[in-house]
Amino acid sequence: MTMKMTLEFQTGQIVSLEHSDRRLYAEVIQVVVSRQLCWVRPLLLVAFTLEPPLIIDLRDASDLLWSVNSFQPALDTEVISFLSQILAKEPKPGQTSYTKQQLNQFINEIWQAQKESSEC
Repeated sequence: MTMKMTLEFQTGQIVSLEHSDRRLYAEVIQVVVSRQLCWVRPLLLVAFTLEPPLIIDLRDASDLLWSVNSFQPALDTEVISFLSQILAKEPKPGQTSYTKQQLNQFINEIWQAQKESSEC
């Protein structure tokens, strides 16, 4: 029997969710221990396909409820430069639909990959 270690995240902590060449950074709102879920508020999505990485501001995106075991704690050194770049700017009006689309696509790809791996 394999047991996954449940990470104990704190409210306000920045966590990351990685898939392929992209990483979602989000702030922990609450951990729902009984259901092994993490309620997070997305901050940014970073695509590492380009140099410098493409940073998508997700501060206007919807909150997310996802498996706590999928998240990793984000290191201050990896996230601080990304955060400083988006926090220096106000979200652009009209960009909300684009950012929501990017977040939805990212989450859908993770869900699809998890579904396929559980079918094997």
